[in-house]
Amino acid sequence: MFRCVLLLVVGFTFASAGAFAQQPLRLMANTSPPYADEKLPQRGLALELVGHVFDGTKTHPEITIENWSRAVEGARLGVYDGLAAAWYSQERAQDLLYSEPYLRSELIILKRRGDMNDYSELADLAGGKLGVRVDYAYGVDFDAIPNLILVPENHLIQNLLNLLNGQVNFVIGDQRTIVQQLHEYLGDKVVQFEVTGIKLPAVARHVAISRSLSGHEKIVADFNASLAKVRKDGSHQAIVKRWDDRYGGIE
Repeated sequence: MFRCVLLLVVGFTFASAGAFAQQPLRLMANTSPPYADEKLPQRGLALELVGHVFDGTKTHPEITIENWSRAVEGARLGVYDGLAAAWYSQERAQDLLYSEPYLRSELIILKRRGDMNDYSELADLAGGKLGVRVDYAYGVDFDAIPNLILVPENHLIQNLLNLLNGQVNFVIGDQRTIVQQLHEYLGDKVVQFEVTGIKLPAVARHVAISRSLSGHEKIVADFNASLAKVRKDGSHQAIVKRWDDRYGGIE
């Protein structure tokens, strides 16, 4: 009788351990088309890439799309296990271990077509109004630009409409996001926008895992190893190209 009970206990212990091992990695992402959006195929470019990379590991992510502040706070507090599409910051790195970047994108600044002024550096924005998004980390020192007025909005499309209506002189944003939003919502007005000649640093997206999660270093290491493989076999670039071909461009 004792042996039977012991076998049951041991069996239950191993079953519990196996079930625990199969628990998905709970990641958060914020709605940011074309990178993450419930309405898009594969839930967006970034989430498709993250899923593809994790397919080469033993980790199975379960990604929830939330607003950005809730996603970051949940990951930092350990309510969730990490972020699926995070820009690097030293402050967040205290709580999160970042993977190698799996996707890079360009920041661009738009003006209205017909504005004949030459804008080739950030200082040329002096005295103007720049449309920005609330709580968006651009990595640009706007305070160094004399008399530049920032006009914050919750959504990029509001910034684009403000530019179209003359309420701002410029809009800054991620190139892929701007192109997607213009072709999705302002397709007949794309020709009214123009990219300035101002060059900005590229930004990168990473998976970032909570340092409080047991095994976080191995999760990131496995992700990095799988990322190197999908870059080498061309499947990573194929996904990126398919998404970049999905929308037109802007001159």
